[in-house]
Amino acid sequence: MAKKSRKSGKRSKPRRGKPRGWFRRLLPYLALIFCACAAALALYMVHLDHEVRSKFEGTRWKLPAKVYASPLELYAGLDLSEHELEHRLERQGYREADSIDDQGTFKASGSTLSIHTRQFQFWDGTQPDREIRLSFNDAGVASIKAIDGKGKLALIRLDPMLIGSIYPTKGSDRILVKLGDVPPMLPAGLITVEDRNFMTNWGVSPEAIIRAAWADLRAGEIVQGGSTITQQLVKNFYLSNRQTIGRKIKEALMAILLDAHYSKAEILEAYINEVYLGQDGARAIHGFGLASYFYFNKPVQELQPQEIALLVAMVKGPSYYNPRRHPERAKQRRNLVLNMFHDAGFLKDKAWKKAKASDLGVTSSSAHSNTQYPAFIDLVRDQLHGQYKDSDLTEEGLRIFTTLDPSVQAAAEKAVSQGLTRVEKAHGIKEDSLQAAAVVTSVEGGKVLALVGGRNPGYAGFNRALDAHRQIGSLMKPVDYLTAIENPSKYNPITPLDDSALAVKLANGDIWRPQNYSRHSHGTDVPLYYALEHSLNVASSRLSLNVGIPNIIQTLHDLGYRGDPLAVPSLALGAVGMSPLEVAQIYNTLANGGYYTPLRAIRDVTTRTGKPLNRYPLEIHRVVEPGPAYMIQWLMERVARYGTGAGMYRILDRSKQMAGKTGTTNNLRDAWFAGFGSNRVGVVWVGRDDNKSAHLTGAVGALPIWSHIMDDINARGIINTPPGSIAEVPLRLMFDPDAINQGLGPNPDALYDHRQNCPNAVKVPFIKGYVPQGLAPCDTDIMSQNARHRQQRKKDEGNWFQRLF
Repeated sequence: MAKKSRKSGKRSKPRRGKPRGWFRRLLPYLALIFCACAAALALYMVHLDHEVRSKFEGTRWKLPAKVYASPLELYAGLDLSEHELEHRLERQGYREADSIDDQGTFKASGSTLSIHTRQFQFWDGTQPDREIRLSFNDAGVASIKAIDGKGKLALIRLDPMLIGSIYPTKGSDRILVKLGDVPPMLPAGLITVEDRNFMTNWGVSPEAIIRAAWADLRAGEIVQGGSTITQQLVKNFYLSNRQTIGRKIKEALMAILLDAHYSKAEILEAYINEVYLGQDGARAIHGFGLASYFYFNKPVQELQPQEIALLVAMVKGPSYYNPRRHPERAKQRRNLVLNMFHDAGFLKDKAWKKAKASDLGVTSSSAHSNTQYPAFIDLVRDQLHGQYKDSDLTEEGLRIFTTLDPSVQAAAEKAVSQGLTRVEKAHGIKEDSLQAAAVVTSVEGGKVLALVGGRNPGYAGFNRALDAHRQIGSLMKPVDYLTAIENPSKYNPITPLDDSALAVKLANGDIWRPQNYSRHSHGTDVPLYYALEHSLNVASSRLSLNVGIPNIIQTLHDLGYRGDPLAVPSLALGAVGMSPLEVAQIYNTLANGGYYTPLRAIRDVTTRTGKPLNRYPLEIHRVVEPGPAYMIQWLMERVARYGTGAGMYRILDRSKQMAGKTGTTNNLRDAWFAGFGSNRVGVVWVGRDDNKSAHLTGAVGALPIWSHIMDDINARGIINTPPGSIAEVPLRLMFDPDAINQGLGPNPDALYDHRQNCPNAVKVPFIKGYVPQGLAPCDTDIMSQNARHRQQRKKDEGNWFQRLF
């Protein structure tokens, strides 16, 4: 048979048998590898599960401290016009509406203004939202009335403006919101635009993944995402932005786990708080809570449909659709999202058409940008230093309530910016070569109301109000004169001073020769008030040497200066470097009648939930007796009215009595003015960062800026009420400009001709018991004292070095 078969040439079919030996031997290894991979995947999933749950259930976000301005208090009698209040409301994101049914709205009608205030948690408890009506007259708020049936009220606080956050050098910022507190259109819109199957999928969408994978394979790189809302949350919350296959797989696995452990509401709330929506310098804007303030200056609860649509539209690309940089592109994307809202049925025809026709509505610059008030935020940081760890300020969500008054800050910024431009143009100075700083405080309480660190107030660079320590020049003279008049047996406002040439040999052998700005001497019998009025350097130097430089340093410390100046004769003329804030502290004490109150920028600090942490109670100490405090203020009022500060009345109402002092340093490097009314203190410095000459005096460079600030904030004038220790004597002042203008001086003989009627007499203050012997009403300011003081002066000038060192 076999042989036959071979002859026929036919091959027999091979018989089917068992698998080949090599494959049979491989099967156990393949099973082992499969089990190992499964175990590894299981372990990896356990690891991912722990990572997902531990972070999501723990402290999800590090929350920077939030910094608030001072709240505006509304009450009958408030000196605030209807227009000013409307402007303040608009700055805080309130919108004018036909009705005030919603929080954050107002309606004007004639001389009345209706407001629906916002609920807000203050440091002393939660204030509910209220509907109120205010009426106005020429003096300001005439009446305030509740119109919501919730009870009467005499005073109400508006919610304070959020002015910044304290966050790490490079970090994220957010305002947490609850899902139940946001407009229903926001979560509905996110689902419609970003993930229509969010409520039914299990964290990933297989269809979207397949579609995106096919596009990526065709392109040879990752070009399309198939991410659900849950996957986007995982990417932002847990992972980096690296576009790799491995990262995408991890993202999908974590999304499945997140969806398995938590409800859709929890995931959506976390997404609303986490999603990235823009950049503010080094600060990343996360979440719709902060984004609503950042772009629209209002809480998320008050967003309108077109505003919600814009924020939802930006999720796709916050930089690409940035409404401030690319308004047309952003508007096209917003309108596309509005169409999707309309198609989904939760935006009806009329509202849809109105929303599409509206402008983008974003603020020109972020009202809640940390670059808005960087100088003031620096001061807040400084005053918090040592009380809280950096991690407390950048991670715990503390709420810091400050003293900043946005309207005063705006006035100061405007005056600095426009004032520098004006003075550069008027004096032929190179454009943008000058810099400036300004501080405004409240006389009572020492609250820092405004602080400007440079001509570009939004630039977070060198803060000249805090860190520029420049010589203060003649701003020092009120300290010199106060030290003198605290010794009433020797000095009073009409004490004659010697303004003749002076040369002092110093310990190192050098000769110090102070000179007046005019380079002229005014004789040997210049009244003390006149020497300060016109900032006479020589007379002031002689006075300071007589009273003793160490005594002047002690007065400087009493007034609140914490530095350690050199005890040298030139200190009398301001040879000491100070920041504008340090000057403000000294002048605040002078303005407050000799009461020292540390300047403060912080009122209260609470936890994120409103629990009080630190209170900053008012600290006040009397450091100058009432008599001398009143007398130095009287002297500084004359500086403002008749002396180097008289230029303020080109801008200010002449009926307002102000007080202050100019300051100019050697070679016209620094121009200063510091002054006050009854309720506000202001300090302005003008100069150059390179310390070259600014070619400006204090009266030319700084005074106009100061005057515009005080005019814009409507600072009140001083009302003089002498304390019990003061005796006022009406005198004819030889150097009184009013008398000179009427031909009544400076000839002393002419003055005596009018003794009976005593026209133009000035009430000069003296400490009781120290009125110069023989001085009578209607006497001149100097004749009755000349002989006695010449003799005393020669005695005092015997040995200055004993007083100096």
